[in-house]
This record gives sequence, C-alpha cells and structure tokens, in this order.
Amino acid sequence: MPRGVPTLTAEQRQIIVKRIKENGERVPDLSKEYGVKAKVIYNMLRNGASEPNTLLELAKLKREHEALLSIIGKLFADQKMGKKI
Repeated sequence: MPRGVPTLTAEQRQIIVKRIKENGERVPDLSKEYGVKAKVIYNMLRNGASEPNTLLELAKLKREHEALLSIIGKLFADQKMGKKI
C-alpha cells in the first residue's frame, strides 16, 4: 500500500464536482467514497470552481426541495384519504 496523503486525479475531481452540482450529493459522503478528508474536497471546490459556494448551495437546495416535495406528497395523500391535518 502506498503511504502518504491520498490525492484526487483530475478525472476524479471532475466527477466529484459533477456529482455535487447535478445530483446534490454531500461532500462528507463523497470524501468517504474517495478516501480523502472532506476538507480536501471543500478546498478543491473553493480553489477550482469559479463559484464554489453556489455549487454547495445548489446541492443543499436540491436536497431541501426533494424533502419538501416528499412532505407535500404525504400531506396531499392524507388529505385525499380524509385524514385531518
């Protein structure tokens, strides 16, 4: 096994940014998957992306949107079944 600090290849960096941007995946989850600290990915986003806060904010908003849609769906289903809210 090689020793030292694990690094990300250029291809891995592109994949990580794409997964955060398009899928809204969380940095801690990706850091575990790629075997690096979350700080490495946050630094990469800060240094490599033109607007890293926007990428992270977009991912967060996508997760919140999905959660809200789920809640609204449950409320709508309960209403159709005649349950009081």
